[in-house]
Amino acid sequence: SSITSNDLYIIDKENRLLARGPSKRLSGEMLRDNALASSGLLNKKIGGQSVKPYQPDGLWRVNNASYRQDSGEKLYRRSMYTLWKRSVPHPTLATFDTPSRSVCTIRRQETNTPLQALVLLNDPTYIEAARVFGKSMLNFENTKDAISKVFRQLTGRKIKTEELEFLAQLQQEEYKKFSENPKKSKGWLNSGEFRISDKDNAALVAANAVVASTIMNSDATITKR
Repeated sequence: SSITSNDLYIIDKENRLLARGPSKRLSGEMLRDNALASSGLLNKKIGGQSVKPYQPDGLWRVNNASYRQDSGEKLYRRSMYTLWKRSVPHPTLATFDTPSRSVCTIRRQETNTPLQALVLLNDPTYIEAARVFGKSMLNFENTKDAISKVFRQLTGRKIKTEELEFLAQLQQEEYKKFSENPKKSKGWLNSGEFRISDKDNAALVAANAVVASTIMNSDATITKR
């Protein structure tokens, strides 16, 4: 952990005793796998052929090739099984500085760009995982208990009071918006293969999905401390 006490910091400011570790943003593979694993979507099969998860249409046309997306459990395999094309790397992973593999890489470059935030907010994998969380939250009688559970699953730590209050308020605001205008919830309900039941409260699932997506995009999720 990079978190340390004041007393320990005074004793070992330069960390020569290695009592604390570095804080670091998760890699593209870790971010994707964490979203899949914590939501319950991850396919834990080991070994086998490469798979073709979600990717924007038309990227392979630059090489006069076509990309046929997989379906079912293949979409949820670990990122290490994602088919890699050196001339057209998978955009979800490449945006988070995954090396091109054209040459040997000793240490990955680490950047912080607006595109990375756009991936976490709009990539079908993350939207779908958020929707799975949104549906699972329906099983809780208390909204705050549901939010606390999702937060713990995504970040690995307990939620703070101020974080819980903010997310609970966000959930109420989004639920009101989706209830008054159901069309606004379509993007949260239709991206990716996973579908909710007709019996589920679509507006509530979408509102919960917004909360889950907010947690996914927070520093608590994307940064190892």
